[in-house]
Amino acid sequence: MLRARTLRSRLPLPGVPAERRHRGDRLVAAVLVLLLAGVAVLYAVQSPAANTESVPATAAPDPPPPAGAVPSGFTELWRAASPDTPVPLAVGDGVVVADGSRVSGRDPLTGAERWSYTRDLPLCTTGYADGRVLALYRNDEYCSELSTLQPAVGTRGPARTLDARPGTRLIGQDPVLATGQDYVETFRSDLVRTAEYGTVRALEEPGSQPRTGCAFLSFASAPDRAAVLERCPGEPAERLSVLRPSGTEGDRPAFDSSRVVGTDGAQVVAVSEERVAVLLPGVPRLAVYDRGGRGVGEFPVDAGATIARPADGVARTTADDARRYWWTGGATVALDTRSLQPAWSLPGTLGPGTRYGSRLLVPVPGGIADVDPATGVVARTLPVDRGPVTAPVLLAAQGALLAELRGGELVALGPSG
Repeated sequence: MLRARTLRSRLPLPGVPAERRHRGDRLVAAVLVLLLAGVAVLYAVQSPAANTESVPATAAPDPPPPAGAVPSGFTELWRAASPDTPVPLAVGDGVVVADGSRVSGRDPLTGAERWSYTRDLPLCTTGYADGRVLALYRNDEYCSELSTLQPAVGTRGPARTLDARPGTRLIGQDPVLATGQDYVETFRSDLVRTAEYGTVRALEEPGSQPRTGCAFLSFASAPDRAAVLERCPGEPAERLSVLRPSGTEGDRPAFDSSRVVGTDGAQVVAVSEERVAVLLPGVPRLAVYDRGGRGVGEFPVDAGATIARPADGVARTTADDARRYWWTGGATVALDTRSLQPAWSLPGTLGPGTRYGSRLLVPVPGGIADVDPATGVVARTLPVDRGPVTAPVLLAAQGALLAELRGGELVALGPSG
């Protein structure tokens, strides 16, 4: 019986000529091919790769000479426009610059372009985390298209979509914190989102966000911690909230602490694994809070003649194993890396400075100060002619070379003696 049914299934359909049946099959197949081709063309046109030009380097760069003793002077090697790098990106034995829609890796000694990555979207910002350059592009009203690039040769790595708003910064390492005026998110080294806080665009669970309508003012990040200073409707003063991304479930963020600080006009300076330092308004002093949000103390700080509140809400800081160096707008202040208490202050500086071998090099008017990182004592000042300076001067060492970001221009300096 089974054999009979099989044979009947192969018999021609009654009343339908074989030629007509074959012609119909061919027509259906042709339509399917056209549909698949249309889908492929549509995907190719709309995919990020369709409007991307990636020109990787053929080999890794030669490493720059190592830093030794501070030389007798520095001389300019080259310069390039880089308005879309908020800090100097001296990474992967090279220097990365970004302008408009283009990110490129430069030879640290000559400035020659070694690799480039360009999209037909404007850049929102760039950053560096977990061994990769981060390039965030704007698509419509959101800074949503995140690409990662290998710093030595510019090859593309993983990509993901963010919900960040224009003006965002990408700060910290695992998690990376994407800042914003009313929304922040964090993601791990594998680019998986770990927390959302604020005005979430596609809220999955109503009521999962603890507060609404808050304006976010300043930010800092540390391993598994993200500090946000915010001003919320109906509250008497600014609030300091410290997210713990690893404890977040879905849209419901987890916090180490969240407390009203009792004042307006504060700014987050730094966060460590156990503490948060906040600059209070009025007489300059740092309020330090522990992991549970309890006050450890208030510490006077010599902030210099000018105190700047960064427009992007991120304090200008650098760090080594023992200290963090914070530029107030008028002074460089060293903070103990664990307690976040002030150790020393150097007034009259233009930026936080960077470690160079065993020394700290700090930009000052007319040059670079050679500073003892333990005490803040200046040994000498190396002359550098920058002309008029209207923006912070941010330094990063690349071996024996320096990458100096002056507003929207990156200037490479090499030892002159």
